[in-house]
Amino acid sequence: MVLGAGYAGLGAAKRAARRLPRARVTLVNASGLFVERVRLHQLAAGQRLPELPLTGLLQGTGIDLVVARVTGIDLATRTVTLDGPPHRIGYDMLVYALGSAAELDAVPGVREHAHTLATADEAARLRRRLAESREVTVVGGGLTGIEAATEFASTRPDLRVSLLSGGPIGPGLSVRARGHLHRAFSRMGIAVREHAPVAKVGEAGLLLEDGQEIAGETVVWAAGFRVPDLAAAAGLATDEEGRMIVDDTLRSVSHPDVLGIGDAAAPGRGGRPARMACQTGLPMGLYAGEAAADLLAGRTPRRARYRYVWQNISLGRHDGVTQFTRADDSPLDAVLTGRASAAFKEAITRGTVWVMRHPVPIPG
Repeated sequence: MVLGAGYAGLGAAKRAARRLPRARVTLVNASGLFVERVRLHQLAAGQRLPELPLTGLLQGTGIDLVVARVTGIDLATRTVTLDGPPHRIGYDMLVYALGSAAELDAVPGVREHAHTLATADEAARLRRRLAESREVTVVGGGLTGIEAATEFASTRPDLRVSLLSGGPIGPGLSVRARGHLHRAFSRMGIAVREHAPVAKVGEAGLLLEDGQEIAGETVVWAAGFRVPDLAAAAGLATDEEGRMIVDDTLRSVSHPDVLGIGDAAAPGRGGRPARMACQTGLPMGLYAGEAAADLLAGRTPRRARYRYVWQNISLGRHDGVTQFTRADDSPLDAVLTGRASAAFKEAITRGTVWVMRHPVPIPG
């Protein structure tokens, strides 16, 4: 059984089904659609995105799709409880790929007054809000915040866009890449403020930690993600952020019949967790599908291997920054910018959906 049909979970289910054609593979997801999370800022900006029903992506695989939300995991009886039919399902091998959600409780007022971009429903609500707004303040200097602010500014030139960050914007980027970011912000008229941590979000704006108040008609919170508490509640070994701790074959260090992948797992590289991204989630999913098949067949799974290659950041539809990286995710001097970067990211994003339809072999 695979819990979650994001980049990691869908890849794991399809790979396991291919490897074990006689096994029953069940995929549980809260929605019947595959969500291209890397495009949610486009949806919020008012662009139309193609719907990707999971039934279409699973056609011909023999995978049983259950559309329901996971409410609990009983590791002793190897069962999962759901909020809808069939309400309870047993498993022999479990793949936990429930991803992450927006962090709503780290700063007071975020849950009540800010919009987020972690799900399709959240992006749709923000789209409706932006249609009535004259200004928007995006909080968060990471990839989500950068892409949201620039997408809003390029799609709605009449919208006043501000970008606020507790530290530097684009902290994992090289000097050259950050320079291109700031030139793009200036060209689009985005008001940028770095090293300005937020202490509270209110109905009418923001309170910074230094005591300054900033008016804000619409606030978009893109300053962090959290994982579900289901793994910790079930008794699986987790880190301080609730991510399942797994070994180098992606098996839980406390319960070897459970595999953890994607945002909700902490395999670690060089003593730190993997970056939350489809660049890591998709290969982890393919490896997990292989590992599940090996374990059910009585074989020892091989060590999961993945590496970082780049960070792709869209700056609207016609500009972007591609930061090439070392295997450990540290930035190289090599940077692709402008329309070439935008086209490159679009090709990668479309290619990811192609892989979801036709999971490719992973290197040995």
